[in-house]
Amino acid sequence: MATVAIDSLLQNPRLSVSPKAKLLLQLSRSLNCSRNRKLLFSRGACFCSFKPRRQIHAVNASSTDTALIDTFDTSSSDDVLYKETFPVKRIDKVEGKIFIRLDQSKDQRNWQLTIGCSLPGKWILHWGVSYVGDNGSEWDQPPKEMRPPGSIPIKDYAIETPLKKLSKGDMFHEVKIKLIPRSGIAAIHFVLKDEETGAWYQHRGRDFKVPLVDYLEDDGNMIGPKRGFGIWAGALGQLTNMLLKAEASPANSQKSSSESNDSKNQTRQREGFYEEQPIVKEVSIGNLVSVAVRKSPDTTKNVLYLETDIPGDVLVHWGVCRDDSKTWEIPAAPYPPETAVFKNKALRTLLQPKSIGHRSRALFTLDEEIVGFLFVLKLDDNTWLNFKGNDFYIPLTGASSVPGQHGESDTSSEEISSKAYTDGIINEIRNLVSGINSEKSQKTKTKEAQESILQEIEKLAAEAYSIFRSSIPTFSEEVVLETEAPKPSVKIPSGTGTGFEILCQGFNWESHKSGRWYMELKEKALEISSLGFTVIWLPPPTESVSAEGYMPTDLYNLNSRYGTIDELKELVKNLHDAGLKVLGDVVLNHRCAHFQNQNGVWNIFGGRLNWDDRAVVGDDPHFQGRGNKSSGDNFHAAPNIDHSQEFVRKDLKEWLVWLRDEIGYDGWRLDFVRGFWGGYVKDYLDASTPYFAVGEYWDSLSYTYGEMDHNQDAHRQRIIDWINATNGTAGAFDVSTKGILHSALERCEYWRLSDQKGKPPGVVGWWPSRAVTFIENHDTGSTQGHWRFPGGKELQGYAYILTHPGTPAVFYDHISSHYRSEIAALISLRNRNKIHCRSTVKIVKAERDVYAAIIDEKVAMKIGPGYYEPPGGPQRWSSVLEGKDYKVWEAC
Repeated sequence: MATVAIDSLLQNPRLSVSPKAKLLLQLSRSLNCSRNRKLLFSRGACFCSFKPRRQIHAVNASSTDTALIDTFDTSSSDDVLYKETFPVKRIDKVEGKIFIRLDQSKDQRNWQLTIGCSLPGKWILHWGVSYVGDNGSEWDQPPKEMRPPGSIPIKDYAIETPLKKLSKGDMFHEVKIKLIPRSGIAAIHFVLKDEETGAWYQHRGRDFKVPLVDYLEDDGNMIGPKRGFGIWAGALGQLTNMLLKAEASPANSQKSSSESNDSKNQTRQREGFYEEQPIVKEVSIGNLVSVAVRKSPDTTKNVLYLETDIPGDVLVHWGVCRDDSKTWEIPAAPYPPETAVFKNKALRTLLQPKSIGHRSRALFTLDEEIVGFLFVLKLDDNTWLNFKGNDFYIPLTGASSVPGQHGESDTSSEEISSKAYTDGIINEIRNLVSGINSEKSQKTKTKEAQESILQEIEKLAAEAYSIFRSSIPTFSEEVVLETEAPKPSVKIPSGTGTGFEILCQGFNWESHKSGRWYMELKEKALEISSLGFTVIWLPPPTESVSAEGYMPTDLYNLNSRYGTIDELKELVKNLHDAGLKVLGDVVLNHRCAHFQNQNGVWNIFGGRLNWDDRAVVGDDPHFQGRGNKSSGDNFHAAPNIDHSQEFVRKDLKEWLVWLRDEIGYDGWRLDFVRGFWGGYVKDYLDASTPYFAVGEYWDSLSYTYGEMDHNQDAHRQRIIDWINATNGTAGAFDVSTKGILHSALERCEYWRLSDQKGKPPGVVGWWPSRAVTFIENHDTGSTQGHWRFPGGKELQGYAYILTHPGTPAVFYDHISSHYRSEIAALISLRNRNKIHCRSTVKIVKAERDVYAAIIDEKVAMKIGPGYYEPPGGPQRWSSVLEGKDYKVWEAC
């Protein structure tokens, strides 16, 4: 617990050493600081206490446990069978204040606005101004002389300025804005952004507004002293007069002289102000859970000791297993003190505080025949902690084979814990690979069955990816048995194809306008196939409020602006005849309603799926749903579907199966998957068994003061997490790689294309078989142009994604342009050299003006204006393709 002293912040909101006003700072989970809980800006002392401990009815507690727990020595390894320390992460909330102060500068000549925050973080002030006479709510950029050092312009309407610490070791961050007399500014507007988390902090759901004139109406988001009914006094007092005062006539002067005394008094009262606004920030807290096992000194039983530094009440929700299936069961008594049975399925034990330090612990006595101890930690009704997404598992038989000793630092303990955790994964992978080899020798394994085993290997590897985020395992090309054999009775679809797919997006943002896009594309089926594509992605097929198809209404009505249902069937058949697999673009996150409810809100659906408002999430106020809270981010333009409802999932699974059977789709492009949990996607894919599926998980990359960060691990991890939630049944568009290519090519910073470990920096560097790489699509390019690839550098982008692992996707506009022949040559090169989604990459150069790599020892490439030639020696290379700032070679 940290103790800091705070002076009277009504006068000066800065930390200082003061013996009179002490404040105990601690995370909100373990504090109970009066009703108000205003911790950070109290003028007096805040006396905090831990919450009262839960009362739990104990069952058959061992009388010897208390003695044993005090004598259990984990420092000696002589008789310890197992010892491990697990790092865990939990999310907690910390409370603080945003403070806004308007006062005169030290020279008493000018005014300044100070904005600060009391919480730690990387704080950015996103701000702008409005001028006298402006209408509406749009911002303008302030004059350059008002902008503090380090400010950067955001387009033409705002400025971003970093908040800085007042001094080294200080907690407060602040920025000062000097106000310019006679500038005509009516108000300053701002929001606060935490760069560490990407969270934005507003005032009552809107931007903070500091008025500098008297006449602005209170629209609910103003800061400063009030006057009258909803009218705010100008914050500057005397400065207001300078901004608005016209040349007064003698008559006006005489008229106002009688009011001068009152006016002066009012001016003095509103010369400045100080105001605080509460702020709550979610932070990730690291803790440790330590477990040790040894034989009981008096019996043949095992004694398991568990300890953690997590503060407050911690419940261990636990059970045991008697074989490798890890099936939970309740062991026989005795149990530790304060243990309760939970629904005859598990036990719950409240950890007891240690007499020294802020740690808690428990001791478990377990019969010798028990194989393993399983547990998770419960902190409150909504917070559970496990390890890497699974239950904690402590082996009790043969435990000495997994020593996993406690490390001296957080880093080493995490590495050791990760090693122990992945031992089982590695063994399972070895067994599966052995299965492939043994089946090869027997000549009985089909290609499909081997791919099923490889899929299981990838699912196990997915767990390793989530643990070792900084190490990048790669997979060599699969060797498959071509001998014909009877097909297995059960085929396990991977949703990720064969690994050799090359995807064509078969439309752009304008394709619907002709009204016969299906028929136009039908005529180009053989042409698209001849370019080397294996999969084509078609536009959304359903009836839609928007012509482009992304605001669906009746899901079973497939007459759209692109054509009729019969034309769609004809198109799919032609594409199949040309050797192409077909992906349907399905919008599962939201659906537009047909009718209004009694409040006039559009949330009642028609058509075959005539859902009511129970199908709409309950946390989007725009559509007043009666469903549960959303499992993702809300899309506010239409009602977001509540996928936790069983009837919704049932209907959507039936619809997807119908689309496959009726239309002949081979797989899916999944729109806006950020809006709902990936586990629901797995459910839908298990039901519809697609050949290939890819999700659009789109969010912002990491930037610092407008410049893209080199390290984009957090961004690609969020995409990986979604893929993991689908259990690896779907891939995802590699938005990380697109963004990094933008910055590298636009700024001639090709060093960005190698991460800190010398691997590709996008999703393709961590999980290549699930990364669908692209440089443009109907949203980013076409006539929308939301995030257009750097102009004239598109072929550099394709030279990268078409030679690297992952599944590359090519935009329709580009194969219809002058880039067509070069894209076709790159596709031919990829197919000729059998580059696939798991191909290995060796980055040989990543410098300011050039990036070069060798793929599978078969293809060498470089992009950028800098020089590179493949190395000489026994391996000879032949140049096969060259264009502006790119070149590709093949091994001879």
